[in-house]
Amino acid sequence: MALATNLGFPRIGPKRELKKAVESYWAGRINREELMNTAAEIRQGNWKLQQESGLDYVPCGDFSYYDHMLDTIAMAGAVPERYGWSGGDVDLETYFAMARGIQSKGKDGLDAPAMEMTKWFDTNYHYIVPEFSSKTKFKLSSTKVIDEFKEAASLGIKARPVLVGPVTFLLLGKAHADDVKPPALLDDLLEVYVEVLKLLREAGAEWVQLDEPCLVLDLTKEARAAYRTAYEKLTKAVPGLKILLATYFDELRENMKLAFSLPVAAVHLDLVRAPQQLDAALKTIPRKMALSVGVVDGRNVWKTEFDKVINTVHTAADVLGNERVMVAPSCSMLHSPVDLKAEKKMDGEIKQWLAFATQKVSEIAVITKAVNKGEAAVAEELKANREACANRKTSRKIHNDATKKRSAAVTDAMMNRKSPFAARRKVQQEALQLPAFPTTTIGSFPQTPEIRAIRADFKSGKKSLDEYNAAMKKEIEYAIRFQEEIGIDVLVHGEAERTDMVEYFGERLNGFVFTTFGWVQSYGSRCVRPPIIFGDVFREKPMTVEWAIYAQSLTKLPVKGMLTGPVTILQWSFVRDDQPRSETCRQIGLAIRDEVVDLEAAGIQVIQIDEPAIREGLPLRKDRWNEYLEWAVNCFRLSASGVRDETQIHTHMCYSEFNDMIEAIGRMDADVISMETSRSQMELLQAFRDYKYPNEIGPGVYDIHSPRVPSEAEMEALLRKACEVISADQLWVNPDCGLKTRRWEEVKPSLQRMVSAAKKLRAKG
Repeated sequence: MALATNLGFPRIGPKRELKKAVESYWAGRINREELMNTAAEIRQGNWKLQQESGLDYVPCGDFSYYDHMLDTIAMAGAVPERYGWSGGDVDLETYFAMARGIQSKGKDGLDAPAMEMTKWFDTNYHYIVPEFSSKTKFKLSSTKVIDEFKEAASLGIKARPVLVGPVTFLLLGKAHADDVKPPALLDDLLEVYVEVLKLLREAGAEWVQLDEPCLVLDLTKEARAAYRTAYEKLTKAVPGLKILLATYFDELRENMKLAFSLPVAAVHLDLVRAPQQLDAALKTIPRKMALSVGVVDGRNVWKTEFDKVINTVHTAADVLGNERVMVAPSCSMLHSPVDLKAEKKMDGEIKQWLAFATQKVSEIAVITKAVNKGEAAVAEELKANREACANRKTSRKIHNDATKKRSAAVTDAMMNRKSPFAARRKVQQEALQLPAFPTTTIGSFPQTPEIRAIRADFKSGKKSLDEYNAAMKKEIEYAIRFQEEIGIDVLVHGEAERTDMVEYFGERLNGFVFTTFGWVQSYGSRCVRPPIIFGDVFREKPMTVEWAIYAQSLTKLPVKGMLTGPVTILQWSFVRDDQPRSETCRQIGLAIRDEVVDLEAAGIQVIQIDEPAIREGLPLRKDRWNEYLEWAVNCFRLSASGVRDETQIHTHMCYSEFNDMIEAIGRMDADVISMETSRSQMELLQAFRDYKYPNEIGPGVYDIHSPRVPSEAEMEALLRKACEVISADQLWVNPDCGLKTRRWEEVKPSLQRMVSAAKKLRAKG
């Protein structure tokens, strides 16, 4: 019999219960026990739902208070010295300090920045980056995965524990000293894994899932050797415990022989991202090894086409036999919303095309039943699925002829500014009259409880549109006056009227549909509600111009028009899968271009088109980079190039490794780029020096994802470090990212110190 399985389930709760509990714990409104009770309710609800839906094995250990990589850091005792951890079990305070930084009060209080954070492969999920040095000593310091397996077993749940694999953990970490390379730490780390696996076996675990997504990357000889060493040691040290080696997000290619040569009981393949690898896998897989076929999309929201997928599973079962096949999602459902049933307001026709995590689990059960018992056993489910899939393919809601024609008519001239940067810079300097080290922020200011309450009252009908607009204007004026008071040079309006940088624009563009509870974890307690792009995208009317005009009317200083770029809107949405992503992106680029032109016509001199997700979209395999970067960069240029030379175009990028695509960033030809650099201590700027980046740049001087307020000296030191890499006349001064998630109590002193640091550098020349 084929087995119905899952690699991971969303851990935030159906209505973001975990977010609310964690943030209440941070604020001191609930205690540790109350937080843990909420966490247990979410875990147990997830397990029961999956088991009752028909899964043979339910994942456990996939729950996290913040991040699964941070959980692994805690498990291995890889806590950096600056957090004052004295050994033993990693407590919750130390755990959250690593994620958020810590700034204790009192003479002997700790003042330590958070660990670096970056994107999990090509997703919008952010993980905490492990830090290694020659002093790193691994020791089992958290039994979380064992405790949760026992918890599941006590409820009668047949669970399969999930862990980040040891090699992926090391490869995704960073060595902050020149005397160690992470793979050199493998032997010590494996001792921790052996101990964990032994404890799981003793607790009754039959299987354990070790996630090794790095196997889909271009690997060095050292990394390949590390895989052999790791899995030979683990399987030898813990006989009787079956290991599922899980790979996802791309194909194994040249690493396929390596993966199937490892002494594991099963290998998982992502057959949504890379269906072409199944044939080679069936020819390579050893006798008796099982194959987990990832046929349900764990990263998108479209209903699985049962007929197509059942044929794929049959292809595997015909070669291996049903008993050696596991039916699974392509990857963890961490990246999917929880439950479509909660969506009461969505268009009914579009809703029938969709499946969220809860529905995907049921899809896995149906597919498995069809393979094991024949299609007659699920005839009703197959009939409904065929009707929904056919409706989506023929629906008139998807296509717009005018949009298609306009996209086809895009020319090279439309993707180029009128003059090169050197010429534009002169006229912009003359028009804006900015000082050296000009200061700005990235766009948003705190979304206070008051703002959220006003928005909720407006949506519920308690406040009229006029009342809502008046309240938002009051918030905008407050933000403008504060920036004027502290001496910011280029202002922002604060985005009080926007819930999310993608959602706001998607709500004003055709081709998008929105959810009420379709939340997905981005990092820690931060959740986003990605829009769903179901059809051709176009703009009917201006989206931001009225707010920009109002903000600019309040001050003589330049106020940036704030837009989200086409690649980021694409990447941070659930995207239609019936046409190339590049075509959808170009349609969005044309819509943003219209907005840019309208902002300029309204007198806005500085326009920021944020592209924090452009690195995220980079394919995992280098031989596909050029194709992606060509259309991604062109779509940004299409959005930005309809303006005069005097109009200064900014862009922003954050929390990704940009070194590999520095030349493409240069080709974007933004007048100013701002980016995250504070957590990495300006490490990113080395690429800008090597490349001799010609345009202007604002390296973030403080980490906005932490509540910690940095000192003026700290920011000045980072700016001086930047001056060693980039010419001073190219530098802007700004935070890492937008300030929406922070409180005014943190924002005000941080920005005041930032402005003061910039003024000190100006004075010293």
